[in-house]
Amino acid sequence: MAVKAEIAARYIDDKTDLIIGVSDHLWNLSELALREFESADYLAQELESEGFEVERDVGGLPTAFVASWGSGGPIIGFLAEYDALAGMSQKPIPKREPLVTGAPGQACGHNLLGAGAFGAAIALKAQMEEEGIQGTVRLYGCPAEENLSGKAFMARAGAFDDCDVCLTWHPGTLNRVRTGSSLANNAMNLIFSGQSAHAAGDPYNGRSALDAIQLMNMGVEFLREHMPPRARVHYVITEGGSQPNVVPDRAKVWYLVRAPERHEVDELYERVLNCAGGAAQMTDTEFEIELLKAIWNVLPNRPLEELLEGCMQRIGPPGFDDEDREFASQIISTLPEGRVESYLKAQNLTDEEVEFLKDKQLNDTVLPRPQEPDEPKGSTDVGDVSWCAPTAQFSTACLALATPGHSWQYVAQSGMDIGRKGMLLAARIMAEAGYELLTDAEWIDRAREDFERRTGGRSYRSAMPADHQPAFDQFAEA
Repeated sequence: MAVKAEIAARYIDDKTDLIIGVSDHLWNLSELALREFESADYLAQELESEGFEVERDVGGLPTAFVASWGSGGPIIGFLAEYDALAGMSQKPIPKREPLVTGAPGQACGHNLLGAGAFGAAIALKAQMEEEGIQGTVRLYGCPAEENLSGKAFMARAGAFDDCDVCLTWHPGTLNRVRTGSSLANNAMNLIFSGQSAHAAGDPYNGRSALDAIQLMNMGVEFLREHMPPRARVHYVITEGGSQPNVVPDRAKVWYLVRAPERHEVDELYERVLNCAGGAAQMTDTEFEIELLKAIWNVLPNRPLEELLEGCMQRIGPPGFDDEDREFASQIISTLPEGRVESYLKAQNLTDEEVEFLKDKQLNDTVLPRPQEPDEPKGSTDVGDVSWCAPTAQFSTACLALATPGHSWQYVAQSGMDIGRKGMLLAARIMAEAGYELLTDAEWIDRAREDFERRTGGRSYRSAMPADHQPAFDQFAEA
């Protein structure tokens, strides 16, 4: 089957060096959530050079922007990300070797995600100019997907309200449309305050904030038996005192609370806070809550999934070569024995698909959509976007099969040819889908009907209080 957006496809071919350059530059910058100042400014400037008008500081976030070209409707939005993960620096080689020890790294491939969306936006613009197509193409520069969920603040500010459709993608191990939902999520810091004292001389005069956190965590561990089966709660103590002979008068714990439905998170969040309250009572301490984010689960859209699947089938898989397969083999050799087959069995694939893929290094075919929706596992602020406008997403193979998420192996491949080839494919798929949406109104009508059915006509409501501010200081010292 021939592609429909031929001009866009040729434009991506002509601009390959530029698009790869954007990805590589974002990979080299690797800035943390809400601190992506250079990354956001660089991407915005590249879009301006391509003729887009850019609105900065969207939703009260200095590193969020909306780049637009065209006029009127339909309005087709592409979501771009560019934030990195702390401590994940890695050279683009198949062994653990940080580029800068302790520095951030692109362990979720957001450099690829941002560059792929950039390529799609500029290519669709070229097609629209050539054919005189009415409509608007937008690229949403979305910071802080990891941990602090920039899209939720942008959604609360109404950035997606007039969008007809939003499309996004994510680097992965498989070429496949993503179906199903995600886990709604609250994140918060709990800061306990007590009374310091000499831990040996007069500990009875102290009130340990660290004891309070340990008791709270114990309460949450017992709570796990009584949570919804697919709910998840994780925590890490980020401050626990300065030295062991001083009773800690301050301690801090970072919590994530997840569940398949927004109302389940709300209920579980209150129960986790009850554990904090009980711990404070037991230790005669006090605590304060610093909410970091509250996001929705993804609202699927079946017509848009069908559209993306058709585009992926027309365009085909990435063109991997022997060098790519060798690099992928070396990555796989760093994983536990049997990891590929066990990983594939957890990916909602048929037995035939698992058998076909298990001896490969890379997914070099386009897989059909799953027969049953994917089970929700992780969380993403794409969820908030999906409750504002019809939204769909897909993945392309940018990684060796079974590559763990948030790993050094992920960073390595995000900065070399395997990731780049999957990224360029994603740009072509999104440009192709955008063209179909602009030239066949039935797709948008069907997507809107499915959206209205799933939302029941309810308007989006942010899960965060109206006065809640972004946690700009969460990574200030990183």
